Amino acid sequence: MSDRPRPDPDSASPRADAIAVALGYDPAGGRAPTVLASGRGALAEQILALAFAHGIKVREDADLAALLAAVDVDSEIPVEAMAAVAEILSYVYRANGRLAALVAPHDTAAVVMGTPGDQTDDAADAGERP
Repeated sequence: MSDRPRPDPDSASPRADAIAVALGYDPAGGRAPTVLASGRGALAEQILALAFAHGIKVREDADLAALLAAVDVDSEIPVEAMAAVAEILSYVYRANGRLAALVAPHDTAAVVMGTPGDQTDDAADAGERP
């Protein structure tokens, strides 16, 4: 888990360059993971606040967040992001004790966040509720 402070949704000045992208995946659906929501600045802070409030795993990776932010909402992630997103989803399944997702499929969600210039890319950085 990250020792970095979690974003404060009540902060008076959210970082305008903050990015958050919510991802969803349904292994039974036969599709690649999709972008469920995407935002910058205050909207990114709201996405993160909702993720933390609902116990959704958050991964801090500025480069991946920037790549995924360019994808339209409800669209599948690009091939270039597939390996990184697969790593995140694998972590989420392990953390939830559901690595055998194809046997008992469930929808899965995760959020990727980042701020340009922050280069944190640590698989253990996926956090739980603050």
